[in-house]
Amino acid sequence: QVQLVESGGALVQAGGSLRLSCAASGRRFSSYAMAWFRQAPGKEREFVASINWSGIVKSHADSVKGRFTISSDNAKNTVYLQMNSLNPEDAGLYYCAAGRTGVGDTRLAAFEYWGQGTQVTVSS
Repeated sequence: QVQLVESGGALVQAGGSLRLSCAASGRRFSSYAMAWFRQAPGKEREFVASINWSGIVKSHADSVKGRFTISSDNAKNTVYLQMNSLNPEDAGLYYCAAGRTGVGDTRLAAFEYWGQGTQVTVSS
């Protein structure tokens, strides 16, 4: 059974940092792109960042470039999202996703496996 389990979401003050984790299990993901998406209340789910398992190829949405960094740890089957300089617009439910697609593909439909999400709240 494929599982993507996110953790690390929390309440943080504006300007603060968080690191999200996504533990993947249930199959080999070596040919999959791993991604983070987020969804704020009343808004559509949007792409944040993606990576391949070698960790060499990465893509970040323009809105988070320079502040967020995606990384992967093959040995732990875990993908991370380091988030710095958080602002209230970054708040939402953050989802981990896996799909047999290219890094940088921002389409939700390209990702077949999804986690349940972890909540990030940013106070101003």
